[in-house]
Amino acid sequence: MSEPLQDVSRRDVLRITLTSFGVSVVSAEAAQHVHNAINDTKKAAQGPYKPSFFKAPEYKTLERLADLIVPADDRSKGALAAGAPEFIDFLCSQSRELAEIYTGGLAWLDHEMMKRYSASFVASTPEQQTAMLDLIAYRKNDSPELGPGIRFFTWVRNMVVDAFYTSKVGMDDLGFMGNGAMSEFSVPVAAIEYAVKRSGL
Repeated sequence: MSEPLQDVSRRDVLRITLTSFGVSVVSAEAAQHVHNAINDTKKAAQGPYKPSFFKAPEYKTLERLADLIVPADDRSKGALAAGAPEFIDFLCSQSRELAEIYTGGLAWLDHEMMKRYSASFVASTPEQQTAMLDLIAYRKNDSPELGPGIRFFTWVRNMVVDAFYTSKVGMDDLGFMGNGAMSEFSVPVAAIEYAVKRSGL
C-alpha cells in the first residue's frame, strides 16, 4: 500500500463506524476534510486524481459501481463527478480494516461474475452488472453464497452516497445554498424524497 495522500490525523479524517453488517457513517466534518485533501492533492499534482490505494482494475470496478449507484441524469452529474471513487480510495489508504473490506469485496464480486458470466464485473454487460447488483442490494437475499457480496455492497452504497451528498455536486443536487439566516424554515420534502430514491435505500 502506498503512503497516505497527506500527513493527516486518522482521528480527524477517519470517523467511520465499522459494524458486522457493513454500515458506514462518515461525519460531515470528516467527509469535507477528505474532499479538501483530495482537491489539494490534485492541485499539487496539476492533474487528475491517481488512486493511492487501489490497483487499476479495482479502481475501474469501484468507478463502475459508483456510477451505477448514483448515475448522472438531467438533474445531477452523479457520483463520478462528485469524486466518490476518489473519496473511498483516500479512506482506504488511511484504514487497513476498511481497505480489507474493499479488496475482499471487489475480489468476491469479480469471482462471482466470472462464475456466472465468465467475465469480470467491468467486462460484463450492463444487464449482467445490474442483475448481480439486484441480488446483493437487498438483505432479504442473504445466504451463505451471497452474504459476503451483500455486506460489501452495503458498504459501497453507503459510502458512495456519503461521498456524493457531502460533495459540491451533491449539495448542488439538493439545492443547498450554504449557511445563512432564514426568516422561515420548512422541511424540503421533495429534496429528501429525491435523495432517498437516488440512494437505493
